[in-house]
Amino acid sequence: MLAEHTLFFSAFSFYFAATICYIAYLVWLSRGLLVTGKLLAGIGLIANTMALIARTLAAGHLPFASMYEFGMAMVWLIVVFWFVVDRRQRMPALGAFMLMLAFMLAGAFLSFYQEAKPLIPALKSNWLMAHVITAVIAYGALALSFGMATLYFWYSKFGEAADKEKTKLKIAFWVDKTILFAMPFLTLLIVTGAVWAEYAWGSYWRWDPKETWSLITWIIYSIYLHGRMIKNWTVHRTMGLAVVGFLAVLFTFIGVNVLLPGLHSYAQ
Repeated sequence: MLAEHTLFFSAFSFYFAATICYIAYLVWLSRGLLVTGKLLAGIGLIANTMALIARTLAAGHLPFASMYEFGMAMVWLIVVFWFVVDRRQRMPALGAFMLMLAFMLAGAFLSFYQEAKPLIPALKSNWLMAHVITAVIAYGALALSFGMATLYFWYSKFGEAADKEKTKLKIAFWVDKTILFAMPFLTLLIVTGAVWAEYAWGSYWRWDPKETWSLITWIIYSIYLHGRMIKNWTVHRTMGLAVVGFLAVLFTFIGVNVLLPGLHSYAQ
């Protein structure tokens, strides 16, 4: 549907423009750039929302059936999560990292565009809704933790000396909190996927590349929480693990579909 694709491309464009404003803010520290950037991001979010609605109407089902559709929803939730954190916490520099991630992912997912079509038989299950919703929430939250972990490293190098350590601890606290929020959904993602696999393919687990990398991602974040809460690892070390974890998320969702086709190939 042309209108839906145009709307999502518009969202991509506004996210890109907002990113430029926030990056410029990091250089010139102008409040006007923040206001403009947030306004552009808001317009982008509206366009993203309208694209999701248009896709739902065109397909006759929620936009969860392909990588393109899931990507639209994931980008939308990333920006929503950022708006929530931006409203509650004074971390204006975070916008540069989160909006950059949003526009880069939107651009990537636009390249996987497919016309809306009815669900294939393997996707006609109530477990689809549970599986994909948990994935969107988990991946959206982990994207936020990635953006904040990246901000931590940026602030370590470029932050003002007067409040650098306090701000770094604040950022690390929110990374912890975000990953703690995401982990139950990441776990449910694997559980609902296994149940759905048994329904669709007659087996809970087949070591399909998507299943395997989902488990690897879960293990990385479990190691993060274990190291942070039990082993008392340094903040610097665990922030690095938060970055690695989200790279695993991206490979699980995008890289596996492109490079390691398996039972989930229909989701491209």
